Amino acid sequence: MADSEPGIGKKILSFFIKDAEETATGTATSKPAATPAPESPRPAPTPAPATVTNAAGTGQIDKKFTEHFVTLLEKANLPGPDYFEYKQALQSMDGLGLGEEKQFQAAWASFKAMGGAKDTTVLKTSADQYLGILNKDRDAFLKDVEKAIKERVGALQDEHKKLEDTNAAYAQQIIDLQKKIDDNKNRLGQISGEVSEQTAKINSNKDSFEVTYVSFVNQIQSDLAKINQYLQ
Repeated sequence: MADSEPGIGKKILSFFIKDAEETATGTATSKPAATPAPESPRPAPTPAPATVTNAAGTGQIDKKFTEHFVTLLEKANLPGPDYFEYKQALQSMDGLGLGEEKQFQAAWASFKAMGGAKDTTVLKTSADQYLGILNKDRDAFLKDVEKAIKERVGALQDEHKKLEDTNAAYAQQIIDLQKKIDDNKNRLGQISGEVSEQTAKINSNKDSFEVTYVSFVNQIQSDLAKINQYLQ
């Protein structure tokens, strides 16, 4: 398909993306629509909303990335019939009531009828080329992500580690201080015991002193009394 074909971006979008709005309305109950005339053209896909669901309906994809990949594939579109033309033929099989295998076979017959190759090599080769383009773009994107993480998140991670290290140091200081407090408490308990012990020893020594003192005083006073009595 040539790059100049009108509406290729919309066609690529319709190949891979199902509008969330279209999905919702498709499941709602509505009145039967009149059968269109055979010559009526198929309506163009509506623009993708801000957030759309993938065709499998298993998740959500962002509009900015949808537009990015559509533009990427549109610019990489190879000349002549290839995977994209086959994909378009396959999409036209929707609503015909055919099974998946029959759809793929009917699309292949339609592809060959519009001048495509006679074997599936061109489909596989061109699809692999588009996959290679997408994978290359993904690798570049992941490198940008890694760079952004280093530049934008690196400083935050450094601050996070610094705060963790600081908190660890504070925690160790608390442990050390608590040990000192416990040691002081133990010493306070020992001091209380030593105070009682030393007080008892001192008081006992004081008592002994007083007894001895009284003994000496009494002896001297007794001698003085006898001197006065016997030596007059």
